[in-house]
Amino acid sequence: MALNNVIRRAASRVVPLAIRASAASQRYLHHHHAASCPCCAAGNRPSRNFFPRVFPSLAHHYSTKPKSDESLVRAIKSEIECALENQEEDEVEVPEAFPFKIEDHPGQQTITLLRDYNGENITVEVHMPDLGTDDENEKDDDDAQDDEQESQTCIPLVVRVSKHSGPSLEFTCTAYADEIAIDSLSIKDPNNSEDQIAYEAPDFGDLDENLQKSFNKFLEIRGIKPSTTNFLHEYMINKESREYVTWLENLQKFVEA
Repeated sequence: MALNNVIRRAASRVVPLAIRASAASQRYLHHHHAASCPCCAAGNRPSRNFFPRVFPSLAHHYSTKPKSDESLVRAIKSEIECALENQEEDEVEVPEAFPFKIEDHPGQQTITLLRDYNGENITVEVHMPDLGTDDENEKDDDDAQDDEQESQTCIPLVVRVSKHSGPSLEFTCTAYADEIAIDSLSIKDPNNSEDQIAYEAPDFGDLDENLQKSFNKFLEIRGIKPSTTNFLHEYMINKESREYVTWLENLQKFVEA
């Protein structure tokens, strides 16, 4: 019993000392932290918004576009303004006697002409104008007419004439001012297998002259004539201008995004 009393008296003295030592340690740590932190010294707890105030400026810095991109956007805008100044204000009007329906889809470099003629389906694929060349070194002195055509603006055409579901005739043509030249003629049969090698006809220019004239008349009756292609020349130049402006605007949107 005497030993137990001694232990209890010793414990009663040790526990208060441990409690006081812990409290003193906490006061010391609080005082030391307050002295080193202005926010705590002022009696304020650290704000949760402290770090968000610092890092957004860094994020904004790294999201800034390079100066080269800004320069590119200015160059594109300048080119758009220039293209719009040179673009015709009015759309090209389709003549009343124009025999074809026009399918013109934005973003494509061709248009399609459609027509039914005496049970035939006529489809014409019209390409962008070829501005030709004036390079004297490339001209053939033995053929002045061919040289003159090479220097003219022309429109490539692919004309397909079909009857029902059978074979069709396909003409590749070049339309000059007031003249249409047939470059090639072939027969397309949808029933032929791709593994079969079709007979290749002679060059159109090697055919009999009367046969060439007859095929030119064949196309003329179906609407492929100079009055048609001269309008198409103007129409396609206007389309090329519109497509170029749209292409530039899409470039600008991509760079600015």
